[in-house]
This record gives sequence, structure tokens and C-alpha cells, in this order.
Amino acid sequence: MSEQPMPQDAAQENEQAAAEQAQAAEQPMTVDVILASGSPRRKELLEREGVSFTIRVSEVDESLEPDLEANPPEAVKKLAERKAGAVVQEVLADAGFTGMAIVLGADTMVVCDGEIFGKPASISDAKRMLRRLQGNTHEVLTGVSVWLVSAPNAEDVSLGFRTFVDRAAVTFHPQTDEQLAEYLKCGESFDKAGAYAAQGNGAKLIKHIEGDLDTVIGLPVTRLLKEFPDLK
Repeated sequence: MSEQPMPQDAAQENEQAAAEQAQAAEQPMTVDVILASGSPRRKELLEREGVSFTIRVSEVDESLEPDLEANPPEAVKKLAERKAGAVVQEVLADAGFTGMAIVLGADTMVVCDGEIFGKPASISDAKRMLRRLQGNTHEVLTGVSVWLVSAPNAEDVSLGFRTFVDRAAVTFHPQTDEQLAEYLKCGESFDKAGAYAAQGNGAKLIKHIEGDLDTVIGLPVTRLLKEFPDLK
């Protein structure tokens, strides 16, 4: 039996569909940047550099095992990875997710004489931290974990990530208890590692920073964009 010629309309539709597929294949896939942090400071730092992104935060366990408490650089890396990884899992759980996404997780900690200072649990804890820091030099570590999620289709998903730690040394002016109490009255201590905000009134406490101020604030954005230029 001889083949019947394809109707002209159907042939044109097939040609058009093939052309659209070829055009789509030639166009680079857009990458969605997701900041896995609710920190206003990190948001402002990325906006300052012109990065387009959305924010998505997932609650994670920030407790540390004894071996991590004894190793602050590994601890800050692990927490950054937990934060980014939790959001990656949520992205992949979205029904029918396809495309490419870069997920950024970050964590910042203050380290004084080997002790990790996180966010103070109370005003007395904040006083304790600031008393230890006044007149001394401490280290600020910010870990950044960058995850690439690629899903050309829902059944074909690949993941990759890299984490780095940036360091800064911060020296405080000597402070009296009265001066520290006056600083605590401004109320900015309680959601900051080490109980101070380098970008706020806490700047008055600082005598010298060796390193990047952005690392102290919470995101070494210059290094981040140098190592991951596709973010812009």
C-alpha cells in the first residue's frame, strides 16, 4: 500500500514545532538565584551588587556536635550547608520542578579564644560576650555554601555544591561596663553572632578590622561573585 502524503496543515505544524524546539535548545537556560537566609544584611549585600534573587528560608537544626564545636571553620561550613541543603530539598519537592537554580546558604560566627559566640540567649549572655570581646581581637568566620540544581526535566536532576569560609580579624576598643550597657540599650545585639552589629551602632566598638567588612556583616559578597560570576 502506498503512503498517503501528509496534509499540508499537519506538515506545517510539525515544521513549526521542530523549529520551536530547536530555538529553545539554542537559548541558554535561565538560572534562578535563591538566598537561603532571612537575614536583612545578606539581602542588602546581594542587592548592593545587583544580584537578582528570591528568598526562601527553611528551619534547620543549628546545634553542633562536640567535634564541630572544637573546630569553628568546619562548624560554620556545616551550618551553611545545612541551610542551603534544606532549601534545595524544598525546591526539589516542588511539583514538576524543572530548570536551573543556584541556592546560597551562609552562616556567620564569632570566635574568641577558641570559643564560638553565636547569637546571645539573653541580655546577660550578651554582656558576657561583649566583656570578653572588649579590648581584644577576635575572629569572624562566614561560611558560604553554593548549590547548583539542574533539572532539564523532572526525572533528570543533578546536584553539586561547594562551600568556602572567609575570615576577618576584629579588634575592639576597650570598653567599660557602662559603655557596654549603653550599647546594649540600642537592642541590636540579640540576633547577631557575638552580640554586636558591625554595620550598626556596634561599629563604634570596633577599633580595627583585618579582612572584609562584608564577612563580618554576614556575606563576603565580593569573593562570592569572584568565585561564582554566574550569579550576576
